[in-house]
Amino acid sequence: MNVLLFAAVDIAAILILTFGLYLRRHRRRDLAVSYIGINIGVFAVATALAGSTVSAGLGMGLFGVLSIIRLRSTELEQHEIAYYFSALAIGLITGMGPTPVWLPITLVALILVAMLVADHSKVLPTYRHQEVVLDRAIADDDELNAHLSMLFGGATIHQAVVQQLDLINDKTIVKVRYSRPSLKMIEPDTSRTVENHEVITGQTR
Repeated sequence: MNVLLFAAVDIAAILILTFGLYLRRHRRRDLAVSYIGINIGVFAVATALAGSTVSAGLGMGLFGVLSIIRLRSTELEQHEIAYYFSALAIGLITGMGPTPVWLPITLVALILVAMLVADHSKVLPTYRHQEVVLDRAIADDDELNAHLSMLFGGATIHQAVVQQLDLINDKTIVKVRYSRPSLKMIEPDTSRTVENHEVITGQTR
C-alpha cells in the first residue's frame, strides 16, 4: 500500500514541478520531458533497491552518478540543473519510501516549496546577467561600467567581466551582472544614444 501511496506522491510532485513550475516559467518542452522521464526512472530504481538486499551505498552511488548528468547537445542553465536535481531527489525519496510515511511527503513538499520560492519572478526581479559585444575596445573599468550603465538605461552594474578585449578590431566582449532601475527612476532622455552594440545572451536572475 505504501508503494502505491509513494508512487502517487511522486507523480503528483513531478507534475507540479514540471508543469506547474518549470514549464510555465521557462517554456522548454524538451527538458520537461527529461525531468519526468528521469524522475520516474529514479523512482523505479529506488523502489527496486529498497525492496532488495542491495546495499544503500550502491543506491547512493547511483544517485551521485545521475545527479551529474549533463546533456552534451545543449548547455544547461543553473536553474535547469536545479530542476534536474529536484526531480532526482523526489524520485529517490519516494522510491526509497522511508518511514514514517509523513517524512517523505514532507521532504517532497519542502523541495517543491523551495523551488517555488527560489525560482519565483518576484525574487530579485530587477537582477539580470547578459553577455554583450561592444564595438569599442574599452580597457578602463570605470569607463566600461559607465558605458554599460548607459546602455542598459541607467542600470546599476554589479559586475563586468571582460571576456575579450580586441584592440585591433576595436571590440569588447563582456559578461555583465546588473540590476535595472525602478520605473520611477527612469527619465526619458532623447539626446542619449548608444549605437552599434549587440546583446548576445540574457537571463533573468
